[in-house]
Amino acid sequence: MTKILHFIDSLSAWTGRAFSWCIVVLTFSTCYEVFVRYVLNSPTVWAFDMSIQMYGALFMMSGAYALSQDAHVRGDVIYRLMPNKVQASIDLVLYTLFLAPGAIALIYYGYGFASDSWFYKEVSWFSPSRIQIYFFKTLIPISGTLVLLQGIAEGIRCIQCIRTGVWPERLHDVQETETMLLHEKEDLHNIERAMK
Repeated sequence: MTKILHFIDSLSAWTGRAFSWCIVVLTFSTCYEVFVRYVLNSPTVWAFDMSIQMYGALFMMSGAYALSQDAHVRGDVIYRLMPNKVQASIDLVLYTLFLAPGAIALIYYGYGFASDSWFYKEVSWFSPSRIQIYFFKTLIPISGTLVLLQGIAEGIRCIQCIRTGVWPERLHDVQETETMLLHEKEDLHNIERAMK
């Protein structure tokens, strides 16, 4: 089971890393647009549309990555104080009630939006350059599928934690120093708890 969970984690991490390059593209295109607009007095017609699509792609495709790294925002002031089994029970209920239906809706309705967009070869009506947006709309069901897959992996982790009282290990990627120190402290706490 651990191999399957780590495969799903690595798929989410790979996707998140791949789409993180959108930040580099956004940075260079924005700098270029600022330069040509204010220095050369020759604004582009594509920079605004590209920034919207790059940011949208980054936002949609990083959801599964953030979930795999346990990096979504959570009001965890009280949550952290609870035993692991209670945390896992809460997470499992929330994944079942909110994450799964939301991801399924993204897949179902996103597929409809994307297929219609491909059929009509949809272009943006708000763009002076009338760029194609069917490629971008294809990311909606893809991101929903990745989030649902990662959500299933997280649900399995919750079930394992409810049974054993210890969270299964996950693949870790780059983290902030504060997060690393927190995880080290939690690991020590879990080891002490397991030894009792």
